Order: sequence, then C-alpha cells, then structure tokens
Amino acid sequence: MKPILRALAGACFLLAGVPGAFTAQMYAQGAPDPRLSKVLAQMDAAAARFQSAQAEFAWDQLTVVVQEHEVQKGEIAFRRTGKETAMAAHVLTDDGQPSPKDVLFRNGEVALYEPKIKQETILQGGKNQQQFEAYVTLGFGGSGKDLESNWNVTYGGTETIDGTPVTKLGLVPKHAGPDPIFSRVEIWIDPATATSLKQVFYTPGGDNRTATYSKIKLNSAPESAFKLDIPKGTNVIRK
Repeated sequence: MKPILRALAGACFLLAGVPGAFTAQMYAQGAPDPRLSKVLAQMDAAAARFQSAQAEFAWDQLTVVVQEHEVQKGEIAFRRTGKETAMAAHVLTDDGQPSPKDVLFRNGEVALYEPKIKQETILQGGKNQQQFEAYVTLGFGGSGKDLESNWNVTYGGTETIDGTPVTKLGLVPKHAGPDPIFSRVEIWIDPATATSLKQVFYTPGGDNRTATYSKIKLNSAPESAFKLDIPKGTNVIRK
C-alpha cells in the first residue's frame, strides 16, 4: 500500500534532507497567523473556480544514506467534480530512460498499470481513503479548508518559482497513524490558482521526494485523461 501512497504523493507520487522542524515564521501558539489565513482564504476562492489541471512533472527521490537520486519525469492531470477528486499520472522516463507507468486515482480506487510487464494492480482506498484524498487534494485544486482538515499548517513566507509568486507552507499530517509514510511536507503553492509548483515530502527515515510542476494548464483536461488504456491480456491484480 505504501508504494501507491508514495505514487500519489509525487502528486502523486510513483512507488517511490533530513526531517526537522519547519523553519516558518510562527505566531504564538493559539494565535492565528493573518498571513496564513489570507493564503487559505485565497485557496478557498481559487478551489471554487478549479475544474481541472494538466502539467509536466519531475519527481526526484533522494535516498539519503547513499546520497542516490532517482528522477522520474512525465505528465499529470487532476480533476475535481464536487467532492470527488481524480488524478492520473503518466511516468515517461526514469533517470532519462524510457520507463512507462500509469497511476490513476478515481472513485476511491488506485490503479497502477505497468505496460512492460503487462500488469495492472488495483487497490481500494479502504482505511487509507483519507490519506489518499489528503495527498491528491494537496497538489491541485484543494481548498484552504481541505488543507486545514488534513494537515497542521504553518506559514513559510513567499518566494518566486519560474516567475510565479508562491507561498511556502509547512504541513504535518493530522491523520498519519502509528506508521506514517511521510512525517512532514513542504509545498510552494500559487494561492491565486490553488496549484502547487513544488512539493517536498520527508519520510520518517530521512529520505525525501521533491516534486516540481511546470507548463500548468487549467480547466482544459479532457475526460480521456482520466482513463487507463489497458490492452487485452493484461494481468489484473486486486488487493
């Protein structure tokens, strides 16, 4: 189950420094930060307008103990319809070599298709449904209320990525359970569009995954983007 959650987190996030305190400018405990409140309100407004998004991604998985990077690149699409979120990620290369894989999250179900071995693995969200939803809505189209319901959020200031003003937020999961996949997350989000240009996921063991998104297109993703083209003869495994 954890590899699929890592797939989602590379926003999805595919089969997949050091954890520490988020160095945010923090207000006194219990006192709301007006800067954070403003960003979350902007995200609420943007989420109400959000329908879908498409982007190119790069996922950089760092294994700290050996200082080894694995970089996957591809295309990703998100769609929000009412309270339902769908995500489709298409990995094209792994460390520069062709390595096609597809991940689809839809209707509470995760499907991983690996064409090289002609296998599709399907997982029901089940008790992990809340985690699935939290990671998917984190990337694109999630509201400030979504963020606050799933994460303890701290304000980390403003930056610019590829000419776009973004706000850095530190996130600690509220519903991680006794064996969390990620101990904390940092995101750089454009609150005006509720889209994330960068995310860093930190594991309890010290590894991290950096996801960057570019060439973002809003509200134009076709229905076909959220379907997997599974050929006949594919081995289907349900878990």
